[in-house]
Amino acid sequence: IDKDALDAQVKERKIQEAAEKAQHERFAHNMKKNDKLMCLLEERQKNEIKEMNKALSEFQKNCQKPETRREFDLNDPQALKKDRPARVSDDDPRCTISGMQKFMGEDLNCDQRMKFQKEQIREWSLQQQKDRKNALADQKLADNLYDKFRIELDRKIMEEQRKEEESRRVVCEATKTFNRIQAAELNHKNELEKAQKIKDDMDEITCLLRGDFLSENPDQAIGPCSKHPVLVDRWKGMNQEQLMAIRQFQKEQALEKQRVREQERRRDAEWDRQRLQAARVQLLWERHQQRQDRVQRQDLDVRNAELSQEQKAKNIYLKEEEYSNIPTEEFYAQFNTTTR
Repeated sequence: IDKDALDAQVKERKIQEAAEKAQHERFAHNMKKNDKLMCLLEERQKNEIKEMNKALSEFQKNCQKPETRREFDLNDPQALKKDRPARVSDDDPRCTISGMQKFMGEDLNCDQRMKFQKEQIREWSLQQQKDRKNALADQKLADNLYDKFRIELDRKIMEEQRKEEESRRVVCEATKTFNRIQAAELNHKNELEKAQKIKDDMDEITCLLRGDFLSENPDQAIGPCSKHPVLVDRWKGMNQEQLMAIRQFQKEQALEKQRVREQERRRDAEWDRQRLQAARVQLLWERHQQRQDRVQRQDLDVRNAELSQEQKAKNIYLKEEEYSNIPTEEFYAQFNTTTR
């Protein structure tokens, strides 16, 4: 046993295990660092959302009071106290037809009222457009912040992956070098063993060639006494009749083996024919099934296309109906509010 080589292998193995342990510790440290970074980023995002919600609440509290809303007059608890009497004069525009205070053709403030209503509708439309633009701007800002956060996170993850791949490459190089050295040592050891084996084989062959067994010396089969005239373990010769009997038996064995092979060949040919026939039937069935599947897919695609067109038409109709109904309802609601 080469103790020095074994000690060197043990030492190299310990060095390798220490390197792997250090690598694992480095990976664990990096994972902890990434987890801490993710926690800090999540905490920062939560704080930003909290601050944003707080600012929104303050803005709603200071700038969006109930008194500034358009529909405040509908929910004003002091509406009855602030309301004017039902009838001030005969020309009061609040008087309805059922009050018998104002009749058709006596609307003297029609032009002014229509102008005021148009101006009010225009202001409402501008306010809605402004609110929609502000909402889109806020959404765009939030999306940009989220995209920046994701890009920074992806960059850090890629950097960690690059470091991990570099470490793995170094470990692979060291492993390849160690394996190459071991392979060289193993090849040298095998060459020495092969040379020694060849030498031993040559000595054994020389000894056998010079012995009585391979030289078939007939004297070695003569027994030492008359009770056993021939030594069975050293007997080399046979007479002609025995040789002919053995040859005849061998011929019979050859014919029997040939007959068995012919039977096996016929059986294999029959099995091959049956397998080919079964494979042909299976192939025809698969082609028929594929054609049916293709027809079904085509029908399904046509049906899906029709349903998609119907859905698109329905969505367009609903959007047009929505756009055509919402302003009218708001107009009549505001109109009723103003006249009231």
